[in-house]
Amino acid sequence: MQRYSITCCSTADMSSEYFQKRAIPFVCFHFSIDGKQYLDDLGKSMPFEEFYKKISAGFQPTTSQINVQEYIEFFEPILMDGKDILHVTLSSGLSGSYNSANIAKNDLLEKYPERKIEIVDSLGASSGSGLLVDMLADMRDKGASYEEICRWAESNKLLIHHWFFSTDLTSYIKGGRISKSAGLVGSILGICPLLDMDDAGHLVPREKIRTKKRVISEIVEKMKDHAEGGVNYSGKCFISHSACIDDANAVAGLVEAAFPNLNGRVTINSIGTVIGSHAGPGTVALFFVGDKRTNSEKKA
Repeated sequence: MQRYSITCCSTADMSSEYFQKRAIPFVCFHFSIDGKQYLDDLGKSMPFEEFYKKISAGFQPTTSQINVQEYIEFFEPILMDGKDILHVTLSSGLSGSYNSANIAKNDLLEKYPERKIEIVDSLGASSGSGLLVDMLADMRDKGASYEEICRWAESNKLLIHHWFFSTDLTSYIKGGRISKSAGLVGSILGICPLLDMDDAGHLVPREKIRTKKRVISEIVEKMKDHAEGGVNYSGKCFISHSACIDDANAVAGLVEAAFPNLNGRVTINSIGTVIGSHAGPGTVALFFVGDKRTNSEKKA
């Protein structure tokens, strides 16, 4: 048995059952809505359906990252159990959690100099960082050493593609990512922005596509363009969604038809409360392994 632990943030947006089955501890971000603060604990404190209904009713959630003390309290029991830690954070392009985790790491290594802690900036989000964690767990289960998985994570994290579209622009307008005038026009015309994560871990608008049917088709075309091996891709594929399971199922169906060599069925998760606070309802995200992410795609 390997004497290290792979850990991550709740923003990896996998299910609690998944994390328990794969023996992957996670630490929770926070969100506030309707005057109350909650843990981003994978729908336990507030079910996803209730959360997205509140946003649709006009409530605007806010989020807060994991602070240094919370990281210390999360890491220390693992170190006391005699295990080294590889921790995967939400992208530093979206959050300061990577910096907080590193401060906690340095404090703890003074107290436990015989242990090792590696903080990996996923440069990703939602089930995209979840896919990175999943691949690391596969390596662990096959006997990879701590040093091997640390090197692999840093060398391969930009191979995880993140493509998103949204059919509801409300949260993008409220968050200032789309102007009110552009949002109004986009909503009238049925514009669905298609975005991805660049090599710095920022969410970048790439195309403005009219109609949901077309954007569902186009996101699968992006997978054909970028997936390792093209339509012969044999890796895993994850999807996450915010209160739009029918759209997620439509994307999954097209992916499974286009990529007959997938490693199992497409896994569909809910976008959690922290990522969902910024994306709002109506977002579908597609994750797979492909060519190295850059910032070279044409911006919208």
